[in-house]
Amino acid sequence: MKNINITELPNGITIISEKIEHVKSFSLGFWFNVGSRDENEMNNGISHFLEHMFFKGTKKRSAKKISEEIESLGGYLNAFTSKEHTCLYGRGLTVHIEKTFEVLADIVQNSTFADKEISKEKNVVIDELNDIEDSPDELIFDKFESNIFKNNSLGMPIIGTEQNLKKFTRNDLFSFINENYTSSKFFIVGSGNINHNKLISFAERYLRKDFKKIITTQRTLNLHPTQDLFVEKDTQQVHYILGKATYGLKDKERIAINVLSHILGEGSSSRLFQKIREEHGIAYQINSFLNSFYDVSAFGIYLSTNENSIHKAQSLIFSELKKIKERKVSEIELSRAKEYLIGNMLMSLESTTYRMLRMAQSMIYYKKIRTVNESIKKVNAITQMDILKLSNEIFENGTLTRVILSPRNLLLIRAA
Repeated sequence: MKNINITELPNGITIISEKIEHVKSFSLGFWFNVGSRDENEMNNGISHFLEHMFFKGTKKRSAKKISEEIESLGGYLNAFTSKEHTCLYGRGLTVHIEKTFEVLADIVQNSTFADKEISKEKNVVIDELNDIEDSPDELIFDKFESNIFKNNSLGMPIIGTEQNLKKFTRNDLFSFINENYTSSKFFIVGSGNINHNKLISFAERYLRKDFKKIITTQRTLNLHPTQDLFVEKDTQQVHYILGKATYGLKDKERIAINVLSHILGEGSSSRLFQKIREEHGIAYQINSFLNSFYDVSAFGIYLSTNENSIHKAQSLIFSELKKIKERKVSEIELSRAKEYLIGNMLMSLESTTYRMLRMAQSMIYYKKIRTVNESIKKVNAITQMDILKLSNEIFENGTLTRVILSPRNLLLIRAA
């Protein structure tokens, strides 16, 4: 990988860059291997709240000035929080990369977390939480993961709870940063027309804070038997998920599950889409999904339909699961799923932001950069027997959990 460079600085921060000479822009991310999974019930939501607060002013910049300095140069800043990491990132023209680096360095080191800004942002995030509560097609995924990962921090929602949000203080934010935002969890990742040595010099110039070299504790996971869950909500449609916890990113079977998911329910040519939407016309939204973490994934089938059709839709789903357990998928169907996965991967590589995301996650999860060719080779290695064996394992009778969100309890619908 001649265009990719990795350097661990003496202070423990890792810098990864990929040089793409034919572009004139860059994507630069400051990643911390910290997310809602590293919280507890008392501070759940603090990682996501910090993501918001990082943009609310530093010792030398107001919130408005942070945005103006980058946008006036044709770039932008953004951020996101997941269950396992937090990323603050910027996009812009290569000639302005130093300014973007300096601003990101300023906000991760010098954010003031003024009490008045904390108070205002609490209301903003609570509004965001209420938006999720009002969006059943989003809410049900939180409920599904809280169900299959119950009694684990992985089951807690990223956004947290209103009760926690209301009580966060300035000291809480600084305490969480000091404990979790350490150099061993800090990755600076860039893709585009980037000079790696310049990134190193920027880090030496602008990162003056001691992020501490603290040995991080291993994340734990203890899965427990789950039961079907009903969520009462005044909705027009019935929202339904059928699924379970399965192999994570560290497991070799995860690639086969990804292929299986595409065959079953991702894309308009998939079995479930063709059967339930195209053939029977009883659901607008029907798809399978795979939400993966290091040591586990949430795999499931989601649909929304009306109350009169939910029983038939469920029966059709179980019928398709029975078929995929009993007969090998055809070579044509398997090949189509592989080409879909590989095609999406290759097309995504035209985005420097996607390339930056891919490198960061590869480094965080695998401690190395996995090449695209490696990924393609793993996808192409999946066989018909792999899919058949995995289908029988995942869809074993009695191992799938249902979550149903609707105005009245429909768990009386018989499950196969």
